[in-house]
Amino acid sequence: MPKVRVKKNDTVVVISGKDRGKKARVLQVMPRTSRALVEGVHMVKRHTKPNPQRNIKGGILSKESPIHVSNLMVIDPDTDRPTRVGSKVLDDGRRVRVSKRSGAVLDR
Repeated sequence: MPKVRVKKNDTVVVISGKDRGKKARVLQVMPRTSRALVEGVHMVKRHTKPNPQRNIKGGILSKESPIHVSNLMVIDPDTDRPTRVGSKVLDDGRRVRVSKRSGAVLDR
């Protein structure tokens, strides 16, 4: 399984594609396909039939579609700029993700 350095609730910026430059929050990560669902990014139109049992109105809905993680960069919490992600083992033995730009810890 490929390494995915993006986690849920990370703030990311899209670096390529039609939504280039957008900053948004990660809603879901799919490590097997190396994709992530990002809020308001890569929107697609979905034609849905009405379903009264589930209280769904019919019509054309817009929803997010997964985007490849290679098109995303994590935002550094200190500098508020895109950064690469590294890892580091703390004194207490925890492994955390760190920003390559400033060295700030990305994990809470």
